[in-house]
Amino acid sequence: MADKFKLKSGDKVVVTTGRDKGKTGEITKVLRKENRVVVQGVNMVKRHQRQSQTSQGGIIEKEAPIAISNVAIADPKDGQPTRVGYKINEDGSKVRFAKRSGEVIDS
Repeated sequence: MADKFKLKSGDKVVVTTGRDKGKTGEITKVLRKENRVVVQGVNMVKRHQRQSQTSQGGIIEKEAPIAISNVAIADPKDGQPTRVGYKINEDGSKVRFAKRSGEVIDS
């Protein structure tokens, strides 16, 4: 289990390997124990759902978790995959930055 992830919910990421390689999306959920993330519109699977009092039955499509090693954060400048670094600002706050362009990721 990773102690510290450099990705968090709300980050724009690019899928680097697998069936959805090249697709981009926003992280909706981080599953820390499984080292996986759920990315909006990526790794779509079909699930057969039984009808209940609250929901309609049928085949629904939803996002399945994807391994965190298979995604890279999108560079804020050009949208290309990049690695993440940390630096300390003048005011003492710690921010993430894109190693590719040097742009600050956290606003």
